[in-house]
Amino acid sequence: MNDSFADAASRMWHAIGADDADWPATQLTTTGPRSVLPAAFDVTGLATGTVAVATVAADQFLAARRQSGPRAVTIDSRESCAAFASERLFAPIGWTRPPLWDPIAGNYRAADAWIRLHTNYASHRAAVERVLGAHDRDTVQAAVAGLRAEELETAIVDAGGCAAVMHHRGQWLASAPGMATADAPPMSVVERPSPGNGMPNAVGRLPFDGVRVLDLTRVIAGPVCTKFLAGYGADVLRIDPPGFDEVPSLLPETTLGKRTAALDLTAPSDRSTFEELLAGADVLVSGLRADALKRLGYDDEALVAVNPGLIIASLDAYGWEGPWRNRRGFDSLVQMSCGIANDGATATGEAEPTPLPVQALDHATGWLLGAAVARALTRRLTHSMTARMQGSLIGTANLLYSLTPPDDHLAVATPTDFTLTATTTHWGPAQHVPLPGRIDGIPARWSQQAGPLGRHPATWATP
Repeated sequence: MNDSFADAASRMWHAIGADDADWPATQLTTTGPRSVLPAAFDVTGLATGTVAVATVAADQFLAARRQSGPRAVTIDSRESCAAFASERLFAPIGWTRPPLWDPIAGNYRAADAWIRLHTNYASHRAAVERVLGAHDRDTVQAAVAGLRAEELETAIVDAGGCAAVMHHRGQWLASAPGMATADAPPMSVVERPSPGNGMPNAVGRLPFDGVRVLDLTRVIAGPVCTKFLAGYGADVLRIDPPGFDEVPSLLPETTLGKRTAALDLTAPSDRSTFEELLAGADVLVSGLRADALKRLGYDDEALVAVNPGLIIASLDAYGWEGPWRNRRGFDSLVQMSCGIANDGATATGEAEPTPLPVQALDHATGWLLGAAVARALTRRLTHSMTARMQGSLIGTANLLYSLTPPDDHLAVATPTDFTLTATTTHWGPAQHVPLPGRIDGIPARWSQQAGPLGRHPATWATP
């Protein structure tokens, strides 16, 4: 492996519960430049390392199913960074995709500090409008300018919206949510005995052929995990409430490879259907707030009662401990809260928040969760152990802070010529970023085209 990526990949391998004895130093090759995306942090190392551990974990599961040796795995840093920018690089052909951001989303200067408002969901925008009495960017800016940032953040969150004040790293670590998550890992994995031996030997060509994944994720991080699993053969079924209004500009990327169905988990008949799906699943992936499933009556004990062998994988924004464990959050907000946006501004001499060039916390957390799921599937097959894993964007931010950036990390120009490939979506043809990483002789593919939510029956595609 390229020594310049070795430290990052090793940290991420340990983060998913694996140890050095399982790290395939002789089978993994990394290629491409050490710096691809300009940032005050090692975004290239984060991207390359997380893609590497997920791809290696998929290869190891395939080897365990086939009772064969591992295959050669190759990871290119440029392709990995392109995947981290996939929602921005997606290019419709002959049709128009909605904007990625709501018109009033963004950074604003309050009376004493910068604050970011996240308004991509209609309900979150409505909360901001109620608090500020403003409805467009100019009137929002005028209203924000006269308010203290912390008080405005609290008011918006209490109203059901999403906002984050920009802190420097020391401020964050001295705060109650910062102290509670200062040592939060990007991923925690707890194993428990599993009935049976997991899965039979592979009947298909791809690592996750025949694996059923129940997908309760949204926006970017969780869908990155389930898109990776789908790209290597998993039967992924995404479940949303009827009429759920996901950010439409993301759907051409986040629904790729998946079937999508609608269920109301407060309705008895739909709960029964959900539990039937749950009983037949291998993996449940949730990107809901920490307390969401419990409030619906599906805490870990209830899930395991339905399916004792279930692998349960969850992620949230601000971690699983402390006063913000149930707070709504997104990558751009976590970057503001924990110091990343401030440190970016300091490093580049900018006078305003300077976030990472991509939503790297989202993407890295998704790839790590995918790696942990693959690892858990292997352990279930080889050791009759299943797992409960939890990741968070704040834990991934801690990981990013632990990585030393390369010397030229700020001098690199953002690439404009990432390689895209043709795809077909429900809305029309497009160019998109292919799945990064190569397992020798195992080409990734997505069996389902991207499309709207709720368009399939709530049943498994695999027998």
